[in-house]
Amino acid sequence: MASHSDTLVVFFGGTAGANGGKLGSDEREIILLVWQIVDLHEKKVGKLHRCLVRPDTLDLTEQCKEETGLKVDDLVKAEPLDKVLQQFQQTVQSEVKALGRSSYKLCVDSPLVVRQALHPEASKKNLVLPECFFSFVDVRTEFRKCCPNAGPVQDLTPSSMLECVGLPPMAEQVMGLREVKCMVQIILHLLAEPLNHKFSCFETVKYKFESGACKTEPVDSETVIRARGLPWQSSDQDIARFFKGLNIAKGGVALCLNAQGRRNGEALVRFVTTEHRDLALERHKHHMGSRYIEVYKATGEEFLKIAGGTSNEVAQFLSKENQVIIRMRGLPFTATPQDVLTFLGPESPVTDATEGLLFVKYPDGRPTGDAFVLFSCEEYAQNALKRHKQILGKRYIELFRSTAAEVQQVLNRYMSTPLIPTLPPPPIVPMPVMTSPQYLPATNGTRDCVRLRGLPYTAGIEEILEFLGEHTVDIKPHGVHMVLNQQGRPSGDAFIQMKSSDRAFMVSQKCHKKTMKDRYVEVFQCSTDEMSIVLMGGTLNRSGLSPPPCKLPCLSPPTAYAFPQASLMPEAALYQPPLLATPRTAQTSAHSPAPTLAYYSPQPQLYMNMNMNYTAYYPSPPVSPSTVGYFAAPPGVMSAGLGAQPHPAGVGSAMLPQPGALVRMQGLPYNTGVKDILSFFQGYQLHPEGVLVLYNYNGQCSGEALVTFPSKEAARQAMAERSSQLFYGQPVHLAFCN
Repeated sequence: MASHSDTLVVFFGGTAGANGGKLGSDEREIILLVWQIVDLHEKKVGKLHRCLVRPDTLDLTEQCKEETGLKVDDLVKAEPLDKVLQQFQQTVQSEVKALGRSSYKLCVDSPLVVRQALHPEASKKNLVLPECFFSFVDVRTEFRKCCPNAGPVQDLTPSSMLECVGLPPMAEQVMGLREVKCMVQIILHLLAEPLNHKFSCFETVKYKFESGACKTEPVDSETVIRARGLPWQSSDQDIARFFKGLNIAKGGVALCLNAQGRRNGEALVRFVTTEHRDLALERHKHHMGSRYIEVYKATGEEFLKIAGGTSNEVAQFLSKENQVIIRMRGLPFTATPQDVLTFLGPESPVTDATEGLLFVKYPDGRPTGDAFVLFSCEEYAQNALKRHKQILGKRYIELFRSTAAEVQQVLNRYMSTPLIPTLPPPPIVPMPVMTSPQYLPATNGTRDCVRLRGLPYTAGIEEILEFLGEHTVDIKPHGVHMVLNQQGRPSGDAFIQMKSSDRAFMVSQKCHKKTMKDRYVEVFQCSTDEMSIVLMGGTLNRSGLSPPPCKLPCLSPPTAYAFPQASLMPEAALYQPPLLATPRTAQTSAHSPAPTLAYYSPQPQLYMNMNMNYTAYYPSPPVSPSTVGYFAAPPGVMSAGLGAQPHPAGVGSAMLPQPGALVRMQGLPYNTGVKDILSFFQGYQLHPEGVLVLYNYNGQCSGEALVTFPSKEAARQAMAERSSQLFYGQPVHLAFCN
């Protein structure tokens, strides 16, 4: 782009944290701005300005104090960023006018101060930056045009450029002043004979993100990232704001959806160049509101799977440029386009009336209850969003901001999947008992138990025992039972088995509404029967007792502990409730120190129906770590001609005879869930029930999981492609199960 500027404003900024090549990577605020004007025609320089900036958080790193020589006391009386920027603009304009010039451009020694510091901070503080910060000169790029042997642009510094052209080093020691004086000397050298350099190449920062449909041309994998941990209501504009200062390609934000068509907190973002992608990776764990966002590399293929490929109907719908897209969810199946237009009202007119509506349908034409709506401006879209959760017919309607990529994902998913997915029958799983026989509650109507409701989610066994105080002496051995939800996390409920009904009554009277961690806890007396029903998936509330969703079938035992040809247990099934039956102890092999676990006798045999919606149970206090292992296969498996050698982690290799290939993942973070693993292997057509996360007896992920792939070829491909990728920042080991 040709330059018509008469002057350059040599500019430098420093933050309260990392500076230099890591400027902006630690999300610290700007505390220092330095600038000086250079007249390109007269080759003169103006006054050198140095301004301190007061950050919102008065906290400097030791590295910052050492490099800048500043202390917190120096910043207390300084002006905030908006005032300093206003002062900067006024000073520059008056000096340029005094020189008789009409225009100026910013000149920096690295784009970091503009892209990674000023724009992100201004975005968070809702500041409007002066126009000069949207176009700037990188002195390193201009220098390399004149000195091509100087080395890569990213390795150049003001000092190294001075040395390269034989200029004396700068004697100035104050940070900011030193860098600006160096850049001024370099600019004057480039302007002088024999170089006579013309500054004509400018980098730009986009004023706003351009939404729209992504074309299906090949996408460079070196320009794509994956962002995780986004708030579920985030729009493409919110994500573009998080990456403010970096240029995102048109339609380059693709929000990812889960199997139910809802946003899963992830997005794929495509940048215009590799350099911008690399700067985006430096924003790993920066914050969007109160949440930190993880940023990882992704591939162009992954981006196109989410953002590209669509039907002619969708292409026509998205062909209208510069439209705001709103998604409507929960529409009555009988709703017509006119019903939707009436619901939205005259204050939010839809673009081209019914042409701006796109109803999502199944392949046979039945409506799904979803629709997308186009609005020509932000004002109309805001008016529509005010209708969120208002009633249409007999249903309340949800409205969210949406994107072109989300439109395509939703339509592709519904149009490419059968109406009734063909799922394997639910597995019939032998139920391992997680406690020794004397700790299982016997069914009776005696009210010798208490229920604790409203516990803090962080409360553990020790906190519960401390809460009960002197009454802990009346608790039966291993009589504390935590209730977990389907994700294996505390639900806020617990049951305590007392030595008698009198003791239970006393606890309920003295501890009811007693405080634990600023929360009062309700304590009720109940029976063992009531406790068992709740632990097996039923409910117990003030309205009375509701049984579990279905009863446990008592089936005749099979010839062995064989699983049908089905996918693995879902994550929630790993936290099983106790079955009220007499267990027998597993016989350990003489060749293996397998942990001692209890299993139900095959006469009669009890099985779990995997469709049950169980709450979770585990005994507490937990047993010694030396006696804890993973859920092991019943001894019948080992004796059925399948070998007597246990699996290294305690899970028998014959426990999961599945079709396809079984892969073991090791080194997982301890908060890993099935959803995380499915996301990691996105694109390999895994079923949630084909993922088994291994847990220890404390209800925590053991760091391992078993994953079933539809074929060995798919497993090999996944292992080859994913072995080099990090799982939420951690390397994981993938291997076939023998």
